[in-house]
Amino acid sequence: MFQSFTGSSRRPRQVNLSGRNSNPFAAAAGPTTQTSQNAVVHAQQERLVRQQERERLLATKTLQRTWRGHKSRHELKTHYRKEWDFREADNKPEPGEDTATTAKVEPSPGPYGSEQEALAQLRLLLQFATPLDEHDIKRVERFSIRFRNSRSSWSVADIEPSWVYPLVRLVKICASMLTRNVASPSLPEPVMRELLRCLSTSAMLAPEQVALHSNLYYHTIAELIRHSPGYCPASASDQLLFEEAILALLKPFAADAATAYDGFISEILIVGDLQDRLGGLDGVARVLDRKLMTASLKSLLTSGSSRSILTSKSNEELLWILAYSIYFYRSMHNLNNTAGDAPEADYIFVVSNLLSYLADELSSRIDIAGGSSSNPLPVFVHNQISTLVTQNSVATLLAQSELPSTSVVGKHESSSETAALANYALTLLRVFPRKGDEIRMWLYLGSTLKRAATNDHAGNRVPAIKYFWEALVNTHVFSSIREHPRNAIDLLRTETKKEQAYKRSLPDGQNAKNQEWRVILLFLELYTFVLKVMDDEEFMSGNSIYDQRQSWTRQSALELGQVKDLTHFLRNLAFSMYWNSADILGSEESVTMTSLADYFNTTSTPSWTDHTSEPSTRTLDVTVAGVSGMSLTYMKGMVTGLLRMIYERDSRRHFLPKDHWLMTKYFDMEGFIPAVVAEEDYRHQMQEAEDADGEAIEPEPEGDDLDREILIGTNRTQQVRRIERLKRQQRKVARRKHLEAVTPRLEILQNMPFFIPFATRVAIFREFVTADQMRRRHGFVDADQWRFSVMHNSSGIGPDGRRVGYDNLSKHHAKVRRDSVFEDAYAQFYELGDGLKEPIQITFVDKFDTVEAGIDGGGVTKEFLTSVTSEAFTPTSGLNLFVENDQHLLYPNPAAVDERKDLLRQVGFREGSPDWNEPIRDLLRRYEFLGRVIGKCLYEGILVDIHFAPFFLLKWALTGGSGSATNESSYRANINDLRDLDEGLYQGLLQLKNYPGNVEDFSLDFTVTDTISTPVYDQGPGAQPSQRTITRDLRPNGSQIPVTNENRLVYISYMARHRLQIQPHQQTSAFLRGLAAMVQPSWLSMFNQSELQTLLGGDSSEIDVPDLRRNTLYGGVYVIGHDNQEHPSVRMFWDVMQSFSDADRRKVLKYVTSTPRAPLLGFGQLNPHFSIRDSGSDQTRLPSTSTCVNLLKLPIYSNTETLREKLLYAINAGAGFNLS
Repeated sequence: MFQSFTGSSRRPRQVNLSGRNSNPFAAAAGPTTQTSQNAVVHAQQERLVRQQERERLLATKTLQRTWRGHKSRHELKTHYRKEWDFREADNKPEPGEDTATTAKVEPSPGPYGSEQEALAQLRLLLQFATPLDEHDIKRVERFSIRFRNSRSSWSVADIEPSWVYPLVRLVKICASMLTRNVASPSLPEPVMRELLRCLSTSAMLAPEQVALHSNLYYHTIAELIRHSPGYCPASASDQLLFEEAILALLKPFAADAATAYDGFISEILIVGDLQDRLGGLDGVARVLDRKLMTASLKSLLTSGSSRSILTSKSNEELLWILAYSIYFYRSMHNLNNTAGDAPEADYIFVVSNLLSYLADELSSRIDIAGGSSSNPLPVFVHNQISTLVTQNSVATLLAQSELPSTSVVGKHESSSETAALANYALTLLRVFPRKGDEIRMWLYLGSTLKRAATNDHAGNRVPAIKYFWEALVNTHVFSSIREHPRNAIDLLRTETKKEQAYKRSLPDGQNAKNQEWRVILLFLELYTFVLKVMDDEEFMSGNSIYDQRQSWTRQSALELGQVKDLTHFLRNLAFSMYWNSADILGSEESVTMTSLADYFNTTSTPSWTDHTSEPSTRTLDVTVAGVSGMSLTYMKGMVTGLLRMIYERDSRRHFLPKDHWLMTKYFDMEGFIPAVVAEEDYRHQMQEAEDADGEAIEPEPEGDDLDREILIGTNRTQQVRRIERLKRQQRKVARRKHLEAVTPRLEILQNMPFFIPFATRVAIFREFVTADQMRRRHGFVDADQWRFSVMHNSSGIGPDGRRVGYDNLSKHHAKVRRDSVFEDAYAQFYELGDGLKEPIQITFVDKFDTVEAGIDGGGVTKEFLTSVTSEAFTPTSGLNLFVENDQHLLYPNPAAVDERKDLLRQVGFREGSPDWNEPIRDLLRRYEFLGRVIGKCLYEGILVDIHFAPFFLLKWALTGGSGSATNESSYRANINDLRDLDEGLYQGLLQLKNYPGNVEDFSLDFTVTDTISTPVYDQGPGAQPSQRTITRDLRPNGSQIPVTNENRLVYISYMARHRLQIQPHQQTSAFLRGLAAMVQPSWLSMFNQSELQTLLGGDSSEIDVPDLRRNTLYGGVYVIGHDNQEHPSVRMFWDVMQSFSDADRRKVLKYVTSTPRAPLLGFGQLNPHFSIRDSGSDQTRLPSTSTCVNLLKLPIYSNTETLREKLLYAINAGAGFNLS
């Protein structure tokens, strides 16, 4: 039964309409078998045959129609030629003469009889003239000659409207004839000249209509100049001919001027060396209209991809357009006697966009700094681009600007103008990084006008800093971010490709956010430069009454209230960039910029490449906020660096509220420390993974090493090596960016630590150290437990027959003589490297090698470290590794390396030889070892009574910083730090900076003189050291560059950089390298210079006696019994301590622990703990100490007065320092 929904059980009938046999068992049809399928195929074939026949007939008709049309046109043109020749000839043709190809032409044809005759001949000529016919070319030449001769005799100067269309067609025909002959030269030179005259004459008579075809017109002229050297202008008449042809459409007329300039720019200005080919460009410059030209250039830059010159022209052609644009604008500016005026906004836009697009090309070929290039720029291009980075060009940018208007219309206009200036200045800084300081200085020296209250008198000059500050505070970006950090996310968020394309299609004035970011970014650049040359007194003078007689630096100082507003903005912006980095970047795929041009480009689409392909030479960030060159990394570095510079000034002078810098309300502070420790643990795991890949073991080659590596191997080998190195760099960058996104708390602690309270950061530091000890010591933080685990886990016997564990521990043991602590420590512990982090054991011996009594349970280690630091950092110790300033603050001896070299010269060693290099390496190793010793003290929490100069401590925090802003926020020498180095030099540079007269009177140049004191090696120890001076250039050829009023700020900046960075570079780097081996540089970056001093030497606040009492251990008879009562002598001691002044309390603390300051987190962190034990009951005995274990040996005195008297005598006399 086959049931269906109808209820019927009958099987439905199967009807086959396809003609195919559905029965697989049926016999197949043979060749002769007629089936329905065969009938269908046969019908289709017949239909195809009929269709092909119809198409053949149609093709035949088309061919016949085409041939008939061609034949008719040929016959008609032949008739026209006969007619034209007949009219042109003075006599009728002879019978049988073929007038289609010949015409009797007089040698010097005369003018036409009338204008109507000439027009009729032109119209007839246009009916048949073709560039393929040589005789037609001669006919056009004849017409041109007769027409030019006729024009001089006609009484009417203007052409009738009936001439316009024929003249436009004549231009096209002449252009075709000239272009064809350029490709395959066949015409005589006189004919080419006449055709060019015909072309230019026709264009001059109908400029408005020919301007619509300006690209064709100027393309023809450009082809003649570029590809036809035989016809290039050599004589004065030829130069004039080409000049007239170029200017035919550019002379002033009513309409379509912009179209004519479009063709001129797109075709003529891409031809190289026009100044040589035309015998100069002054004639062209006199006719050009600079406003029309710059407007046309701007239009060509902002047009769609089909019309934009950025996409249609090569980089070489764009370089010539840029050079000619600069030349013509400067020439036209000078012709109007406006050389001192500020450039126009359109010109600034054009130059900045072209420079941005060509940034990569220029950086590899330009020779601004006197270097060399394998493919240098043409001389003309180089000279013109170099004019952009002169003082006059940069300083006059603001000459005609005014402070922003308060009206809505005026405010919009001024903001657009300011944004254009900012974009131009930023482009110069990016394209010419070697002249960055000069550009910033020239901008800083520039000024604008303060809008006058009335129109009757001019306003005062306003420094550029204040001009851009006023523009900045009026932006929506500034006000939004200042209000709340979250507002920065949308303003910085990475735009999608569609959004970027839409933004690029908008006119520049409608893209307000980009304009505001440009203003903000330039202000940050300038203010960073100003802070480098502004001393604290000038900085604090911003609230004083404005006086134009003040120095320019003092006039440029912002009011302290304005600085507070700025820090609000920078603080919120920086916080959002680090804390919300993932939200800002979004889910958009990362961008690999393939060139510097992509990095700075503002109008073209960036290159989106696949990361699996060969790596680019530069893997850069995505552009933030759509601003040229503004990556998230660049913004982080700029903002972080400036914020820290202001914070450092506030740390010195305290002009901001106490808790101004804290951002704790945006964190969950209860879980902050565990979260940071977890992030640090994850960072450590990533580092271990990188080490396992072998990428962190092999350092990246630099300088000469890189050149040597490139030269090794075949070309293919070098290419493979380069690709591998770039891949490693990309993986490293990818890991770093991943860490930035997943460890925001670490990023903030390392770059803006002042957002978090100091006590919290100290606790985090100690947690980091504890976690590191747990990892390194496999869970055994206690020294004795670690030693036991080493002995237990290191099985086996060494070559000397001792257990391997014993050998491992012996490396951490040293026998040290009291009279040479540093030398013995250096000899025995230097090879440990970062193994110095593990517990060490010290045995002190006297000069007879007798071991001193005492067991090192940690206290002797403390005594050892304090002894090493005391000997090494004392300027009078003879080591001469560190020197002190007038405030007795220590810093590395800047002349140490030079003095060692000078001594080696006296001995007679050859420079560069092993005997020369080894003593210098040994000196630097000693600095490195001292860095490890200081790092050991920080690592173990041992306080030492050493005071370093603030500028040196600042390098600890900044030079070793980790994170995205490492380079930007690293140490920057400034004039204020010189005060901690050399007060006399600081005061002298201040006088130079503020000198009202001509500083050339001082006869200074860009050189510096270093003084070296070297003991004479062959004289006794009491001999006076010899002194000599070395003169060094502060910049290339500095001895030839005088210090002037214009460049004195650069001189001051270079002088500070030399004294603070360059001269002590090797010593400082070695010390910091040793410090980094013990303490992660990123941990040190959590503190500023004063906080690092506190971390190293303890808290300078009042001694908290109750806290010390709670954390004191007792021994001997002073041990607290079951009744929990203190011994009477102990109670008397605490009563005396409570009655002491803070100064006397510090003396007691130093007497016992060797440092007068308390630990940062209280006496509970003192290592070892403060301890008191009895030392007999002799009432005449003084209290004594064992500073190695922080132990006070207090006799049992009978009364409080005796205890007070003996204790004061002991701490003031310095008695009682000995070991147990």
